[in-house]
Amino acid sequence: MFGLVPFGSKKNNEVARREDGFHSLFDIFNEPFFTNPFAGFGDMGMPASMRVDVKDNGSSYELTADLPGMEKKDISLSYDNNYLTIEAHRDESSDQKDNQGNYIRRERHTGTISRSFYIDNIDETGISAQFNAGVLKVVLPKAPEVQRHSRIEIK
Repeated sequence: MFGLVPFGSKKNNEVARREDGFHSLFDIFNEPFFTNPFAGFGDMGMPASMRVDVKDNGSSYELTADLPGMEKKDISLSYDNNYLTIEAHRDESSDQKDNQGNYIRRERHTGTISRSFYIDNIDETGISAQFNAGVLKVVLPKAPEVQRHSRIEIK
C-alpha cells in the first residue's frame, strides 16, 4: 500500500523504480536464482518433509516414516531423553565428460532431513526398527506404568 504513495522513499515505490534506470539494473538480484540459489535444482532428491504416521497399538507405539529413495546406510535412528530422532542424509553426484574425460558439467547435491518426536514411558531395550522399500517402521514398546500415589502427612 505505501509503495503507491507519491512521496517518501522511491525505493519502495515500484512505479518510480521502473522509471529509474539505475535502480532497475539491480532488479535482477531479486530473481529467484539470487534469493534462493537452489530454486532451479528442484528438491535435489530429498523430500521436503518426512511423512510420518504414529499409531498407538495399546502395548506399543508404531511409527512409520516414508523415506523414498533412501538406503538403510543413509538413515540414523536414536532415542535419547524421551526423544526419538530420525535423520536421513544423502550425497549424490552426477558427471558429464567430453571425449577426453574432461568435465563438461559436474553437479553435487547433498541434503539432510530430520524429525524428532517426544515419546515418554518407553521400554528403550525393546525398541526395534525395520527399513524396506523406502519405508522405516519403528516399534516402541511402552514401559509398564508406575502408579505414583502417596499420602502426605499433615503436620
